[in-house]
Amino acid sequence: MTWIMNVPVLLKILVSLLLIITLNRKLSNQFIAICAGTLVLAFWAGHSPASAAEVAAARLGNPDNILLLIVISTIIALSSQMKECGIMDDLVRKLTASFSNIVSMAVLPAVIGLLPMPGGAVFSAPLVDKCDGSTKVDPLLKSQINYWFRHIWEYWWPLYPGVLLAIEISGLSVGQFMLYLFPVSIVSAAGASFFLLRKAAPALKEPEEGCEDDVDSSILFLLSPILIVIGCYAVINTFLPAVGGFSRYLPILSGIVLSIVYLQIIRPVKAECWKKIILSKKLIMLVLLVAAIRVYGAFIEGGVPGGELLMDLLRSELAAAGISPYFLIMLVPFFCGVSTGIAIGTVGAAFPIVMSILGPDPSYAQLISTTALAYSFGHVGQLMSPVHVCLLVSNDYFEVGLGKSMAGLIKPTIVVLTAGFLLSRLYLAVL
Repeated sequence: MTWIMNVPVLLKILVSLLLIITLNRKLSNQFIAICAGTLVLAFWAGHSPASAAEVAAARLGNPDNILLLIVISTIIALSSQMKECGIMDDLVRKLTASFSNIVSMAVLPAVIGLLPMPGGAVFSAPLVDKCDGSTKVDPLLKSQINYWFRHIWEYWWPLYPGVLLAIEISGLSVGQFMLYLFPVSIVSAAGASFFLLRKAAPALKEPEEGCEDDVDSSILFLLSPILIVIGCYAVINTFLPAVGGFSRYLPILSGIVLSIVYLQIIRPVKAECWKKIILSKKLIMLVLLVAAIRVYGAFIEGGVPGGELLMDLLRSELAAAGISPYFLIMLVPFFCGVSTGIAIGTVGAAFPIVMSILGPDPSYAQLISTTALAYSFGHVGQLMSPVHVCLLVSNDYFEVGLGKSMAGLIKPTIVVLTAGFLLSRLYLAVL
């Protein structure tokens, strides 16, 4: 049994992730799959039943985690409210009348992506589905398009907590980070357009019936519930930073609640509809799924019996294997991303390691080059994580398998990784 416990940390993490993917495929139940993967990782990392239960309880009882689950619930409530009051249908008709259905299928999740809401792909999924009025597009492809375009801004958009944490740890200014990481978003959108969106185009080539611009409201008005959330988030973080300091989820939650109230005033939803929204089985199962993911993340981000952090052990193993510092700057963020499935967890685990590899007094070119490389690889890693909330909720909405969904993202992933590497080399050469 000793040799089993001495298996490298990287292999333990990969086996737990493979188990999650396999069980989800066999059982079609993401909650059970993640619970099983969590148990395997916990006990393989050396936890006893008592210490594993303690880690799980600490994560589930954490105020930030409770607020996260509330945020997820209110996001679903707001998206359902937008659907019930007709504003979602109006928005789709307006955009598809202004653009084509295929462009709208990318634009809608991208617009939602400006809003740093956990599990936001569940918000944009119904919008993407509405663009395919004749249901000609493969649900698997719609899930992939929704998921990918939902995240194209997260490489540099400063409303995202992961971006803000990367800015803080790297020491770059907001403007510098945005300037040097913005090109990755362009490449990300281009890669997804070529490998994903292009496949959906033939099915949506003919105009859909009912797509004429018969909506009296402007796009700005139809987007107002989303803009309220973004605006509230920005205002609170700018003028009331203590609120965000207490919990990073309070600003976004405040915006969602304000948007729900605003939408109820301008387009009231009946009590029966609210009852259906609140008691939705989909909402309850999604909250359970997110809770399971967060517990899995607790074992990844936390320590093992003895006090060492799992990610520190991973870094030591990679260094002991003789991997060069440059490759560590790519591999550590990528594997942290795959393991945690969340940007702030990826940055929090990887960037202190990356910056320690870089040394105490790097040149400006080295700092920019390293930050661009590490963040690009880390973000792509969490996009390809089987425990990424948005991936799971998007697949759940479109009822598609996790393995097939991830496989279809490999090509745009390679495009972004290549871009991150080349940009890093370019910045090192010219700055």
